[in-house]
Amino acid sequence: MAPQNNVPYAAQDTQEVATLIKGLESSTKKHGGSKNSLVCKKHTFEVTGTGGITVDSWQFRDWDYKRRDLPTYARGLFTYRRRDGAPEIAIRGYDKFFNVGEVHETNWENVVSMTRGPYELSVKENGCIIFMSGLEDDNLLVCSKHSTGARDNVDLSHAVAGERWVDKHLNAIGKTRADLARELRERNVTAVAELCDDSFEEHVLAYEPKDAGLYIHGINLNLPDFATYPGQLVHEFADEWGFKKAQYLTKDNVDSMKTFLDDCAETGSYAGRDTEGFVIRCRRRDSGEGGNYQDWFFKYKFEEPYLMYRQWREATKAVISGKPPRFKKHKQITEQYLQYARRQLVKDSSVGKAYNQNHGIIAMRNGFLKEIGLKGSDITRQEEQGNGGDSSSDAVTRDLILLPVASIGCGKTTVAIALTKLFGWGHVQNDNITGKQNRPKQFCTLITNTLADHPAMIADRNNHQRRERKQVMDDVLQIIPGARFVALHYVHDPKPQMLPRIRQVTQERIFARGDNHQTIQAGTKSRSDILGIMEGFLGRFEPVNPYVAPDDGFDEIIDLDVMASSRENLETVVSSLHKMYPKLVSKVPNDEDLDKAIEAALSDYKPDIKHDLSFKSNKRDRGRNANGIGVQPAQPKAPKLDYFCIKLPTKDVLSTLDKLFDQESPEKARMYRQLQQSRRIQPAFHVTLIHRASVHSHPELWSHLSDLHAKALSEVSRGPSAQAPDPLLGKCRVRLERVVWDDKVMCIVVRLLNEGWETANSVAHITVGTANQDIKPKESNDLLQRWMETGSETGIGDFEVVGHVEVQGSVRAVMQGR
Repeated sequence: MAPQNNVPYAAQDTQEVATLIKGLESSTKKHGGSKNSLVCKKHTFEVTGTGGITVDSWQFRDWDYKRRDLPTYARGLFTYRRRDGAPEIAIRGYDKFFNVGEVHETNWENVVSMTRGPYELSVKENGCIIFMSGLEDDNLLVCSKHSTGARDNVDLSHAVAGERWVDKHLNAIGKTRADLARELRERNVTAVAELCDDSFEEHVLAYEPKDAGLYIHGINLNLPDFATYPGQLVHEFADEWGFKKAQYLTKDNVDSMKTFLDDCAETGSYAGRDTEGFVIRCRRRDSGEGGNYQDWFFKYKFEEPYLMYRQWREATKAVISGKPPRFKKHKQITEQYLQYARRQLVKDSSVGKAYNQNHGIIAMRNGFLKEIGLKGSDITRQEEQGNGGDSSSDAVTRDLILLPVASIGCGKTTVAIALTKLFGWGHVQNDNITGKQNRPKQFCTLITNTLADHPAMIADRNNHQRRERKQVMDDVLQIIPGARFVALHYVHDPKPQMLPRIRQVTQERIFARGDNHQTIQAGTKSRSDILGIMEGFLGRFEPVNPYVAPDDGFDEIIDLDVMASSRENLETVVSSLHKMYPKLVSKVPNDEDLDKAIEAALSDYKPDIKHDLSFKSNKRDRGRNANGIGVQPAQPKAPKLDYFCIKLPTKDVLSTLDKLFDQESPEKARMYRQLQQSRRIQPAFHVTLIHRASVHSHPELWSHLSDLHAKALSEVSRGPSAQAPDPLLGKCRVRLERVVWDDKVMCIVVRLLNEGWETANSVAHITVGTANQDIKPKESNDLLQRWMETGSETGIGDFEVVGHVEVQGSVRAVMQGR
């Protein structure tokens, strides 16, 4: 039966739920590939104490939630089948919501024009999310964001901790899990709570034992489309069932809401209590005038003092592990804090061990604040007023590196040259480096040499992948430990919405420029060749994420618009640098100076060196010197690189396959047994990173691995001869995830677990074997492409490798003929 009339209610529509699940199932088959592909992870869990009920969790990658084509935007979604076989939504979390300015919809101008009040501002509690709902037979389902029940995985233990707190709250009011399950099921809702318990897990803000527990902050209808209770009804439910309540207040219009939020952000607190910010609930229309308004959330996070607290936490963990702490901001106070932290670690050796397990973090911080007699907000306010001595950016006068993060045709070189015209800074172009070996090291050497003569410089390379940014930072910091990095980030995300326009604009620029480019000669290369190279960069582009390495090493990130003119982007860069580094950029040049700098950059630039990214040689020039005069034939060359791969231990892979197929039916194991009996299983296993046939489409990956190979050869003091070894380039753990086969070939879909390694193939995989010698191992790529598109419905067999089997591999080069 439905609950009271004043409570929002809607029953589940079986057909709607079935359609939703079908869309989710389809997304699970789009494995591997680039970030532009849509991938949904499905995990099945048995609900403890229910006699065998299982629920399916559905999870998209974080960046996918910025797309416009998902079957659902629920972050936290579980489905199951009732006894009668009908599908049902068991848990329904909030639609993914974003911070102010993080996506197009949360830009203030769009919040103003597309939303309406009242605006409910909920205090953002600092814990982990817990979901509760009712299943059949009065069974209560308690989940963390993507899992439920007791498992070995740390994430799954959150659900167990949530269950324990549910029991505590219910016991205090004399009610049972079955009572709560019935109530939630009658309402067709999921109760959403924040688990705040420092004895279980500490976050940034402290919770005294009396304040620990489950804070109910939302009740969502279990429907495909997002619908949620207003704050007053959420509080009434929390009171009735003995849970804690997340505080909220209401503002009637956008102006009063923004004024209130800005005021709170100055101290990072509300009602005398520190908080990370607010979640704002309102209604938003889905189109222009006359659009339907629907429930919609966004968040307003306070940057400080919480970024400083996180910096202290990571710096302390670095000290405990014996690594030099890295921090960019709040330099003076952080150094003072670390002196205090080191004293505590020396006094009690158990402190460090507990700290690494996320216990004692807040006590360490509060002890320091008590010793200096300040609150976090006092420190940040003093720094802003110039009395606290945050020397991290205001005092910078040299050793600044501007690192573009771009794709071809964004205008990065034009902006770089314009900056040199304005300030006399240094400028190093990666494309001016000749040869194929040790290019990253040469690039680093040029950067550091340039900083010897200039206070700042632009490291002109696309740097569109994290491994490239990491290489520059690591290499430079070894030579200049105090160097600072600023990202000139040409924004490409969300890709599904932005790439069509980016393609149009950048291609127009490149073809208008002709041969006036070092790697793209539009006047002489074919259009298809150029488009292929450009598309490769777009597909590999990894946006700057300040919360993960190496991008957390940027001092600042300046977002630039690919579609804007270089003149507009130049002004953005200069204005931002003036604000960040007032001693380095003491004033912003006027409009006339900016115009002249761009004009000079456009008219003066002529590339001295041009590269052919196809890496092809000109056969007509063989046997002739630079003057066209015949020369003696060269000595036989060493074997060429054929491909790079991760070699895996044969015994471990075979053992895994044997165990898997021993548990399968004869029909499902038929292909594997056929390969065994005909001795068609590969004698050794590897994951191909890139074959020389893919040099054209992935030139930077080939160049990167070639440089590693050359360096490894030099380190063993042996040149690339016919007898040269295949030196170790690095190690990578590989997870075996799924076996896929048809009547020609069998392979294993894998995941590369170590950062810095990637594959040019759309799906990382191991070829197990082929049915006969006429079938080449590369047929695996075709099989996996069909599998991603059609699943196992067209003569393709597949099943999951249970147990998260991982093996350690060695990255090596393979020469032609080996």
